[in-house]
Amino acid sequence: MSVVNLGEVLYLTERRRGWPKALELFAYTDELPIQVIDANRTQILAAAHIKASWPLAYADCFAAALAKLNGAAVVTGDPEFKQLESDGLISVSWLER
Repeated sequence: MSVVNLGEVLYLTERRRGWPKALELFAYTDELPIQVIDANRTQILAAAHIKASWPLAYADCFAAALAKLNGAAVVTGDPEFKQLESDGLISVSWLER
C-alpha cells in the first residue's frame, strides 16, 4: 500500500469516526500483513502519468502506480479503477461493496 493511500484511509477514518480511531488504526497498521511503501520519484512520475491520462483521483493514482510498478493487483471496490483495468494498465481484485 502506498503511504499516500494510508493517509487517505486515515483522513477518512478521522472524518467518520474521529481522531482517536484514526490514531488507533494508524498504530494497528504495523500489525497488518500489508507493507506500506513510501512514495519515491519513480512512483510519483508513474502516478502523475496516470492522473494525466485517466480520470482518477490523485491518491488512487498512487495505488495504481504502485501496482503497475510491482506487477501487483489493486484490491478495491472503487469503480474508478474499471477503466484502468479494461485498458490493460493494471489488474484489479474486486471487493464487493
